[in-house]
Amino acid sequence: MVVPAEVGAIANLLANPWIRGAAGAVGFASVISGSLLILIWLERKFIARLQHRYGPNRVGKYGILQLVVDGIKLFTKEDIVPRDADKLIFTLAPIVGFAVALLPFLVIPIGENLIVSDLNIGILYLLAVSSLAVVPTLMAGWSPNNKYNLLGGMRAAAMMISYEVPMGLAIIGVVMLTGSLSMVDIVRAQEGMWFIIPQFIGFVVFVVAAFVEAARLPFDLPEAESELVQGWTTEYSGMKFAMLLFAEYIHSILASLLIAILFLGGWYGPVLPGPVWLLLKTFLVLLVLMWMRATVPRVRIDQLLNIGWKILIPLALLNIAITGIYKLV
Repeated sequence: MVVPAEVGAIANLLANPWIRGAAGAVGFASVISGSLLILIWLERKFIARLQHRYGPNRVGKYGILQLVVDGIKLFTKEDIVPRDADKLIFTLAPIVGFAVALLPFLVIPIGENLIVSDLNIGILYLLAVSSLAVVPTLMAGWSPNNKYNLLGGMRAAAMMISYEVPMGLAIIGVVMLTGSLSMVDIVRAQEGMWFIIPQFIGFVVFVVAAFVEAARLPFDLPEAESELVQGWTTEYSGMKFAMLLFAEYIHSILASLLIAILFLGGWYGPVLPGPVWLLLKTFLVLLVLMWMRATVPRVRIDQLLNIGWKILIPLALLNIAITGIYKLV
């Protein structure tokens, strides 16, 4: 069989690990971006129904083509850079934000053997990478030389300091029951019983901390349109704003995936294939996140910080103590 020269050249290119990795990254980012547009449309429709509205209903059946129109609008809007901004940091912030949002998916198991890299320290990797999300937020807050951006960025930093601690402490109980830091081992340990039962306190702490990390209503203090115009994204437009928006939604998906994996049994479930069960559980958590956005008013920044330091951290420490006693008994 004679292989055309073009096919052979493509095969040689794909044999290069750098090119193969870059192609995979571009493909993954494209799939994520398309999925996010659908998720944004679905959220608008779901919240509208909760509030007795119709939501998007003008472009296409059920307004489904609204996501195409919004995508074209974001990709074609003028890219405005403030005159007094630090242009390099201003431009890098959306790129870094989008890249950091994708990094945790390297150790997320979608199924029994569907994982990019099953690190034996997967949980530590997740905590380390997720804590980097505040860096592009601070970059976007400081670089435009705008007080609203700066206030939003500083709020994000304060929230990260408050909620990374209880999030990490809530995971310790899961690690104690599993005896491993691998994400795959954590799911396998839930084959007989989901961790939401023995780790209910840790589950509550982790859910609140994860939702705060996602910075969605009622915890969207870095944006807070009624106070800070658009917060840390005030001066961004066009593709830069789209990348920041997509990064925010990716964090929401990641938070929902982690809740499903750590406490809701991951891919375990009857009849349906494992990946389908994980996606259904993740979607259910996303619906709860959307429901909270539609019904719960925004909390004040001082209330948010008090919840983190005075309620969640003591509860997480109590959960560790109870788990230790449970293991001994």
